[in-house]
This record gives sequence, C-alpha cells and structure tokens, in this order.
Amino acid sequence: MTRKRAILWSSTGVVLVAVVVVAAALFQPWRLFTNTTVDDALPPGETTSTSTATAEPAASAPTETPAPAASADPVYTDLARGSFITHEHATSGSVRLVQQPDGSRVLAIAGLDTSDGPDLRVWLSDQPVIEGVDGWHVFDDGRYLELGALKGNLGDQVYEIPADADLAGFQSVSIWCARFAVSFGAATLAPI
Repeated sequence: MTRKRAILWSSTGVVLVAVVVVAAALFQPWRLFTNTTVDDALPPGETTSTSTATAEPAASAPTETPAPAASADPVYTDLARGSFITHEHATSGSVRLVQQPDGSRVLAIAGLDTSDGPDLRVWLSDQPVIEGVDGWHVFDDGRYLELGALKGNLGDQVYEIPADADLAGFQSVSIWCARFAVSFGAATLAPI
C-alpha cells in the first residue's frame, strides 16, 4: 500500500469516527432502551363540596350550642381532559388540565407510556391534534407554552402552569422533541 493510500484510509477512518460520535450525541440511540418512571401524586378527580350532617340530639340530652358546620372538601376542577395518540413514537396515557383549590392550575399526565428521547418537552399548543405523519410537526406552527422538560417517559406526572398564563385557545398537549421538532405523541384537550 502506498503512503498516499494509507493517508487516505487513515483520513477516511477519522472522518467516519467523527460522524459516528456526532450522530450518537445528536440521536442518542441508547435512549431507545432506557426508561425513566415518574410517580407524582396526581390531583384528585373533580369533586363537589359536601357537608357532614349533624345528628339530632337525643330528647334527654341537654340543649347545646350547635357545632359549626363541617368545612367543605377542597375542590379540584377539571378544566379539560384528553388521551394521547401516537405520533413519532408509540405514546399512550391521559391528560387533565386541573384548577386546584388555591386557584393554581396544573397539567396532570396519568399512565404515560412513550419512548425516551433527547430533549423531550411538555407543551400546551393552540394547534389541533392530527393523526398520522401530518400531525408530527404542527405544534410549533402557532402559539405554545412549554411547561418544562418531560420528567420521565413512563408513569404519572404533574406540571405547574404559570399563574399568568392565558390558556385561552390552547387545545392540545404534545410530548415535543425540541431537538428534532417532532411530536412523540399528543392529546386533544376537550373542555369539561
């Protein structure tokens, strides 16, 4: 083998190694085989206020001042609900947009099951959920609100919604891969 050919093979090898390293860093293929399970406490389903009835005093019992009425149970109000559909990766689970008793709002994801991936985010979006490949890239076409990095690809998780966030017009949730601008899965938020 001539010196020129040896240098060419050597250079080609260096370029191939560089390409593999960059591709591995970008695509993180090992994440196809990793899982992170989250077990956040989900807010209870919508409840209504209830009061405890007090028993009438027995006839022979002395008259007492009535006890104050029991306080109402905290009210968690579901504002919207939905179920995930698959986009780029198989995704299932359900979502609830919940107003808590203190007035704060959260997005609760129950039973999430999707692939792990690089740079996954939870987004509220004003874009409709479209099934199939046509729906993979729509969520950054309009208005969206990022609630944070996906905590894990499996389980129950809760994301706080900023107090000043205007939720008018948001109609979907996406598990969004920011690195490749693609939705792993999405859910339509159906108002309650």
